[in-house]
Amino acid sequence: MQLIDIGVNLTHSSFDEQHAAFIARAVAAGVVQMVITGTSADVSEQAIELAERLDPEEKQLFATAGVHPHDATAWNSDTRRRIDALLRHSRVRAVGECGLDFNRDFSPRAQQEKAFEEQLALAAEHQLPVFLHEREAVARMLSILAEWRDRLTHAVVHCFTADREALFAYLDLDLHIGITGWICDERRGSHLHPLVGSIPRGRLMLESDAPWLLPRTLRPKPKNGRNEPAYLPEVLKAVAQHRQESEADVAAHTTACARAFFGLPEPT
Repeated sequence: MQLIDIGVNLTHSSFDEQHAAFIARAVAAGVVQMVITGTSADVSEQAIELAERLDPEEKQLFATAGVHPHDATAWNSDTRRRIDALLRHSRVRAVGECGLDFNRDFSPRAQQEKAFEEQLALAAEHQLPVFLHEREAVARMLSILAEWRDRLTHAVVHCFTADREALFAYLDLDLHIGITGWICDERRGSHLHPLVGSIPRGRLMLESDAPWLLPRTLRPKPKNGRNEPAYLPEVLKAVAQHRQESEADVAAHTTACARAFFGLPEPT
């Protein structure tokens, strides 16, 4: 089986000086390709640099470029110019992580919306898919996306954790859905169990969101408590169980979906 991790924060300091071992463990677990998440102009540049350094043949590591809603206060004309330039890089396969977060409100909501809409404009201009972040902002997210959807190629709701109503509203907009280890968390993710089977084939993708969201069902657990793509098969296991599909089947259709969504080459 082959898996693609569509969201890994490889630039996080917890992975420093361990990148080769981290990638080797992922490949050994069947995770053949990974998309490194960009969350600011600086982090997006770091993501591209890591992908180029660790995967010179451009077969295994790719990146997104964008500004997370937490960092929306940093959005200005210079940030827009930098992201615009990064979107022209061959490693960059999506705009983001961008969107709205009304749970923590680290940036004012008006600034979040401005940064989000300007990134949607860049996605439309470059004809790149969008890697979306949404937390407790479903209604506003839907309102903004409805205005832009016809100009966008594709968009994925990264780390979907919302309810049935939100899921079907996103699907009605022809969005893709990313599922993480949240589905393995009996305290807060069990509501996803009956929902994951409603996501059509061709719209479902898997992600670790490492180093966060270590699957709580994983045994044995790493002593450092850090998640990594090597544990993505645990997410696969839960998704397969609740979709009543085999793990091989889910691996095949989610991998095909991710490869098409991000325009990834066949791995060596």
